Amino acid sequence: MLSCVEGLGDYELRHPMTPTGTNLLGVVKHLIGIEAGYLGACLGRPLGRPLPWIDEESAEPNRDMWATADESKEHIVGLYVEAAAHSDAVLAEVGLDAPARVPWWPEGSRQTTAGALLARVLKDTAMHAGQLQILRELIDGKAGDDRADAGDDHWWVDHRHRLEQIALGFRDND
Repeated sequence: MLSCVEGLGDYELRHPMTPTGTNLLGVVKHLIGIEAGYLGACLGRPLGRPLPWIDEESAEPNRDMWATADESKEHIVGLYVEAAAHSDAVLAEVGLDAPARVPWWPEGSRQTTAGALLARVLKDTAMHAGQLQILRELIDGKAGDDRADAGDDHWWVDHRHRLEQIALGFRDND
């Protein structure tokens, strides 16, 4: 997760890359809430520090998906590392069969277990990891540790051109 934000400046980390404003630092910030919420608060063991974008009722919609000018990369990354470590400690303490309650789920569906919440967090984290990799690739072409296994930069330019030519053959068919 965090390798996608390494080596980038504040602009690249905060630049909205999609029509909904998705950006690298915002996705990491969102994951803090997922970890702290599901694997902390829902198990009766909150993180122990306020997360204003979640805790404050006055927080605007989508507030967990972008960093304010006052929230540095170091702050967001540090909180993510802290939230993940807290989740690990909570799960080690309570076990996967521990009862959990998710207050934001619909009435009648709020009771669950730590194991079910862990599965939910792993699914969400995997989905967001994919977002982070795509956003990072759009910024500087970094496409994971195995990018060089396929070829050098020239190979990738040629590869993308070849794919574009195939796609263009279908342009008038849609």
